[in-house]
Amino acid sequence: MIRILFIGDVVGKPGRRVVRSLLPEIKERYKIDFTIANGENAAGGAGLTRKVADELHNYGINVLTSGNHIWDNRDIFSFIDSVDWVLRPYNYPPEAPGRGYGVFESRRGIHIAVINIMGRLFTGYFDCPFRAIENVLEKDLPEIKIIDFHAETTAEKQSFAFYVDGRVTAVIGTHTHVQTSDARILPKGTAYITDVGMTGGLNSVIGVKKELYIKRFKTLLPVAFEPSKERLGLEGVVLSLEEASGKVIDIFSIRELLDE
Repeated sequence: MIRILFIGDVVGKPGRRVVRSLLPEIKERYKIDFTIANGENAAGGAGLTRKVADELHNYGINVLTSGNHIWDNRDIFSFIDSVDWVLRPYNYPPEAPGRGYGVFESRRGIHIAVINIMGRLFTGYFDCPFRAIENVLEKDLPEIKIIDFHAETTAEKQSFAFYVDGRVTAVIGTHTHVQTSDARILPKGTAYITDVGMTGGLNSVIGVKKELYIKRFKTLLPVAFEPSKERLGLEGVVLSLEEASGKVIDIFSIRELLDE
C-alpha cells in the first residue's frame, strides 16, 4: 500500500505553523509515504520565498506546487530554476522560469510524477490546460501521476478530471481554499476532489482576516490582506494506492485542527 498526502494551500506564517505542528503526527497516523502541498501563498499570504520553501521542505513536504500567485514574491526568480521540488503551472508560456512537472522518489523508493496545471476561467492568460496535459502525458512518466489542477470554477475542474480519467492517478483541485465534499474515484479509476481546501486560519475568508475582506467588499477599495490566525487547521486528502499497480483504492479528505 502506498499512501500520498496532499495538503491544501498553505497560507502565510499561520499555515506554516500548522504544518510544523501537525504534519509529523498526521504522517505517522496515516503511514504517509509522500507529501505534496500547494505553497503559492506560504510567504506572507502571497507568493513563495526560498527561506519559506526550505522551511516547508524541512517539515517533511516533498513537493510544493503553486498557481497564479507563484510570482507574487520576486524572490521566486532567484531559485525556482534550481529547486526541482518547487513547481509552477506547466501551462505558463515556455519562456517562464521553473518547471511544471517532476518525477520524485518516495521514502520507499517508489517513483511519483507530480504535475501542476492551471485552469483558465477567471484566472488569467494561460495555455489550454487540456492541450497542455497531453504534452505532459506523452513524456516518459511513472505509473503514479498526481495533478494539482489550480482553477477557479468547479465546472472547469470537473471537466478536466473527466478528460484525464483513467490516464492519471489523481486530480486534486486547488485555488479556492474551500474544501469540497466530493472526494471520490471517477469511473475509469482516477481519484478526484474539486478543492482540497487550505492550511492556516480556517475562521477566515480563504485564509485572510475576515474583517479585511469585508472591508474590501463594502468599500471596493484596495485593502492590504493579512493571514488569519483564528481556528488554525490543516485540510487535505489522503490517497491510498496499490503498490504493484499504482491503482487508487481510496481517497478521503481530512481536516485537522491545532489545539491552542
